[in-house]
Amino acid sequence: MTEANNAAPLLSVTDLEISFGRGKKQVRCTDHVSFDVYPGEILALVGESGCGKSITALSILGLLSRQGHVTGGSIRFDGTDLLALQEKQLDEIRGRGIAMIFQDIMYSLNPVFTIGNQMTEGMRRHLGMSREEAKREAVSLLEKTGIRDAQQVMRKYPHQLSGGQRQRVMIAMALSCKPRLLIADEPTTALDVTIQLQIMELLRSLRDEYGMAILLITHDIGVVAELADRVNVMYAGQCVEQAPVDTLLTDPAHPYTQALLKAVPGLHDDRAVRLYSIPGSVPERYDTMTGCHFAPRCPYAAECPGGYEALQRMGEQHLCRCNRYMRQEGVKAHG
Repeated sequence: MTEANNAAPLLSVTDLEISFGRGKKQVRCTDHVSFDVYPGEILALVGESGCGKSITALSILGLLSRQGHVTGGSIRFDGTDLLALQEKQLDEIRGRGIAMIFQDIMYSLNPVFTIGNQMTEGMRRHLGMSREEAKREAVSLLEKTGIRDAQQVMRKYPHQLSGGQRQRVMIAMALSCKPRLLIADEPTTALDVTIQLQIMELLRSLRDEYGMAILLITHDIGVVAELADRVNVMYAGQCVEQAPVDTLLTDPAHPYTQALLKAVPGLHDDRAVRLYSIPGSVPERYDTMTGCHFAPRCPYAAECPGGYEALQRMGEQHLCRCNRYMRQEGVKAHG
């Protein structure tokens, strides 16, 4: 379900600014990031490492490090302002309202507790289940994620499982309290191609079964093409393009999006031709940058009028932050 269905968004992130440090040493890492996630849809946040995808996700659940803090904007979940909540109030939303699959599966599970202990804790706390009820539900969830020997896995410790099994355990844990929104941060990273496909099929089937929304964070265009309904492309702390996945893949507007797609190897590409790479590198700091953050790497920079660029509507549900389109007739600023 997307904006076109006229449904109210489940999650609304508006003009989000996240900074690290204090006082004069404060560094801003995101610049007015805005997006909505609608019930039952999969929205992908895409971009190179360091563009702000993961810290945006962590800020939604109030999980930034001590040096990190939200310095502007709002985050609303089902109408509730998450930034106004105390820690105990957030605890009631974490797990049951919003759950998260963390990026580093090797260190996301507690090594000193069994899988069964970690699986049942959230259900007993949030759903009021007894120990036996939680165990039965945990086994059922593990089986649903494709783990055949679920009873044995419940008695094991994380180091006794393979990477694919740990990823499935993390998904089962995230689903244990039947959240309305699942944040999946690089859910297929470090997994082989076969397991990646299984995980993608699993996420899609669970979305269909539970009707939950998914915020998918990835740099893998293949995963985006396979799973996402809509895509939000991020670069250097900004949202530079938003569009339905089919539109983004076939008619990308922003030069960065075009470059990302051009860098994806094709099945029938000539092996003698060197794979395209985006010139230059991602800026180490972009909190003091003005105008287009992509300008130093953009092949069209000389054609642009300069100044601060805003998201502009390119078509139905298609927004792009690029000065090249400011002079084109019919293009309207979105904010």
